[in-house]
Amino acid sequence: MQLTFKIKRFNELSLTELYNVLQLRSEVFVVEQNCVYQDIDGKDEKAVHLLGTFGEEIVAYVRIFKPGDYFQVASIGRVVVKQSYRDRKWGYYLMQEAIEVTKTVLNETNITISAQLYLKKFYENLGFVQTSEMYLEDDIPHIEMKKS
Repeated sequence: MQLTFKIKRFNELSLTELYNVLQLRSEVFVVEQNCVYQDIDGKDEKAVHLLGTFGEEIVAYVRIFKPGDYFQVASIGRVVVKQSYRDRKWGYYLMQEAIEVTKTVLNETNITISAQLYLKKFYENLGFVQTSEMYLEDDIPHIEMKKS
């Protein structure tokens, strides 16, 4: 079995899908990274949601925004792969798919991300370039990166 993708708007997510996405985000961004922050930020309703599934389980996820909904240009955020699946390099495929969805669904090629600093090389391998100094977001070092 391989990672398969589903593209959904907020109102197209089933209650189970939404619950599983929020559980995955909390598992990684709050518990694993030991970071208390407000994950449910009122922006999910505006996002295009890309769910990466393995069988019936959501194991990877990103949310994608059109220009003006998060940054001035299109953006990708909440990039997450369940810890037990990271050895499969699915984060790379997830981001490739997210970039493609940004192009095909939103018709946008300029993309901004707020990347955790330790993932700089990962995003550079996908064509992103650092465009800011390091800053703290929820006490975690981040940098802004852009891809055109």
